Amino acid sequence: MSILTETNSIDTENQDAHDTTITAEVKTTFTSEEIQKLLPHRYPFLLVDRIIDYVPGKKAIGVKNVTVNEPQFQGHFPERPLMPGVLIVEAMAQVGGIVLTQLPEMEGGLFVFAGIDKVRFRRQVVPGDQLIISVELLWVKQRRFGKMQASAKVDGQVATEGELMFSLVS
Repeated sequence: MSILTETNSIDTENQDAHDTTITAEVKTTFTSEEIQKLLPHRYPFLLVDRIIDYVPGKKAIGVKNVTVNEPQFQGHFPERPLMPGVLIVEAMAQVGGIVLTQLPEMEGGLFVFAGIDKVRFRRQVVPGDQLIISVELLWVKQRRFGKMQASAKVDGQVATEGELMFSLVS
């Protein structure tokens, strides 16, 4: 999937209607269907519902709607459902994957965790919550490794935050 779409626009300085210029328009949001074209994850492991803001090569903000009918809540915990911290971190990584998979030199690559640092869980996440996940690319080295700063918030409160490292596998 390309992050750029071409749009024809009429050159207003030159009134000749046949003259057009091509401008690149950057896609800043992604639907669930578009996310599935970029990430290999599928139910029950696709943990991003929508990308609401995307800046190529820099950052992405995604949404995860937490619902009681998700499989992990059958056992975590039946009387008091809590979203497991590892799934929150995975959701943050998937939003990061949107940024990494579209870097020109890495397009189409599969990224896996290379490390998770300084992750802190600050608030419980329960069914009915909406996670707003922000991920910012810190660096890419040797076109194989990347590091990102990530946070997941509920109602403006930080639920989880930390640094995520990725490695490109062939």
